[in-house]
Amino acid sequence: MPQEKSEPDQLQFWSFVDYAVARTAQEIPELDPLAMRLVLTLHRAVNMLVYDLESSVHRPRGWSWPGFRVLFVIWLTGPVEAKQVAELSGMSRAAVSALVNTLERDGLVAKARSPHDGRAVNLTLTDQGRGAIVETFRAHNTREQEWVGSLSREEQTTLTELLGKLIADSTRFDARHRA
Repeated sequence: MPQEKSEPDQLQFWSFVDYAVARTAQEIPELDPLAMRLVLTLHRAVNMLVYDLESSVHRPRGWSWPGFRVLFVIWLTGPVEAKQVAELSGMSRAAVSALVNTLERDGLVAKARSPHDGRAVNLTLTDQGRGAIVETFRAHNTREQEWVGSLSREEQTTLTELLGKLIADSTRFDARHRA
């Protein structure tokens, strides 16, 4: 006779949030379950969104999510120093350097020594890179619209403002982030 499944065996990606909050509250009664639920939900939503964008928009074009982020920053700010790309994309300099080598090999990015600092590298998109990022970003934005389509324009604005408030206030407790 098969054993009846225990509750943890029946969990799924989203139901785990409720389970985790309830179980953690049992173990640590003084925790703030609302803060925990918000952070877990936000983290899972971002992971789902990024995975979907990468798998539906970027991977079919031969790009990773980090590769897209680098191209996006160069497209909007270029010519730009590699260290600035790292800061604006929230990535390490080493990760950007490795990605740029691949993007250069693929004919999407060009590197040149900075005229004011011979150690620094300026990055620009090639014509091929510009065409690729513009075409890809159109598909990316279409998918973004699908993601936020269940929210009214007012709700989208409110959520954006609330997330901005959350981020802005992180300086109050010296939150760590990539710089």
